[in-house]
Amino acid sequence: MLGIDVGTTAVKVAAFGLGGELLATHSTAYPTHRPRPGWAEQDAEDWWRGVREGLGAVVGGRQVRAAGIVSQVNTHVLVDEHLTPLTPAIIWQDQRCAAIARELDGRFTEADKLRIWGAPVVLDASFVGSRAEWFARNAPDAWRAARWILSPKDFVAAKLTGRVATDPLSGVRIAGADGYLPEAVAVTDGLKDKLPEILPPEAVLGPVDGLDARLVVGTMDAFGAVFGAATTRPGRGMISAGTSLVVAGASEVHVPTQGVVTFPPRDGLYVHAGPTQAAGDAVRWWSRTSGLSIPEVFADAANGTSTVVFTPYLSGERAPIWDAEARASFLNMSSATTRADLSRAVLEGVAMSGRHVLDAVETAGDRPIPALAFCGGGARSDLWAQIFADVLRRPVQQLKVHDSAALGAALLGAVGAGLFPDVETAAEAAVAVRRTFEPGPDPARYEAYTRVHLALRDIHRWLNQQNPQFRPTED
Repeated sequence: MLGIDVGTTAVKVAAFGLGGELLATHSTAYPTHRPRPGWAEQDAEDWWRGVREGLGAVVGGRQVRAAGIVSQVNTHVLVDEHLTPLTPAIIWQDQRCAAIARELDGRFTEADKLRIWGAPVVLDASFVGSRAEWFARNAPDAWRAARWILSPKDFVAAKLTGRVATDPLSGVRIAGADGYLPEAVAVTDGLKDKLPEILPPEAVLGPVDGLDARLVVGTMDAFGAVFGAATTRPGRGMISAGTSLVVAGASEVHVPTQGVVTFPPRDGLYVHAGPTQAAGDAVRWWSRTSGLSIPEVFADAANGTSTVVFTPYLSGERAPIWDAEARASFLNMSSATTRADLSRAVLEGVAMSGRHVLDAVETAGDRPIPALAFCGGGARSDLWAQIFADVLRRPVQQLKVHDSAALGAALLGAVGAGLFPDVETAAEAAVAVRRTFEPGPDPARYEAYTRVHLALRDIHRWLNQQNPQFRPTED
């Protein structure tokens, strides 16, 4: 089974056996460009180059029986009818559309939101309607010339197969169980005509040159991780620690809850999830700032004490507070604070952001999640797994395959190829736990963490107004 994951920092291509064992993997990194405050862009051709390199490195003489794809979501690129990019891709971290998003969000009352989306959602800067409106106002020539507005996986899949399509799970805030939401699509003139057709994630797009297998539509990386972490039965949950953090839980019910997303149900099962803005990104920031390599950050944190509270709002925050103007803070430092204490605070702060999301996920699902699967690049660290267990106050299960998004993509491909009847069955066959971490002493600072945003919200907004270099520019 072949899985392609077009992530935020790299394309990963991985080959798995039918039992989920990792056979080969290849990663091609690419940059994120930040030409102005609050902006975050990528070159769509970098994704395409990474996929080609990964396929060449991984496939070799292997017989590929199934192929699937996932990618970062709420990242958008305008392309013409020949799939030529007309603009840089605006990635999910980008905050240039924050003011437009507030304008669009203000068009809907809470009653409207409950009727359209089934929950009191927030239309934020990463919403495709916000991006479309920004393109229409600030890049009108490109907007008029564009045939499609595509996510990374849909761009790459179209290049591989010649067919343009997406899946309903990737259409965050824009799609529902029955297709595109008319009122959401109508926020920007012309958006409806630039959106691809919607197909199920396991639907076959077509053959790929050089492979025996055909490629399926796939889905967002977070939902790929849901499948690749077997969060496919009520009461199961997962944490995926990549560039951002995604916390998800499955249940039979949906309680409208602010701060998290509830996806359209699959066979009566709801998945409630929330993405933060910075997990691995916070560690990379601290690595640059401290002068430590990333492995040295983790080694340093192992010697630190749990005294400092860190809020990882380096580029604002998404779930559960959805505030583009929030900023990061270290609190409770003293003359006795060491660099190791700060390194540990960064890891604990990310874990506390996960608990903040988990609280909302459990509310949305109306049930506690007794244990959580831990995946993503961050799951390679035993220290971080233990910190998550301590902060979340429940067992954390480190999976054998860390790249659960790539495994989830492969499982979708296997369903499309008829190797499994459904992705739930495939996940039961392929997902395994490497080690379980039980909660240790409670760092006992989570209540302080949850109060920081409200306490500093007005201060952050005032500082952003006084310091334009910290405020996303709109044009």
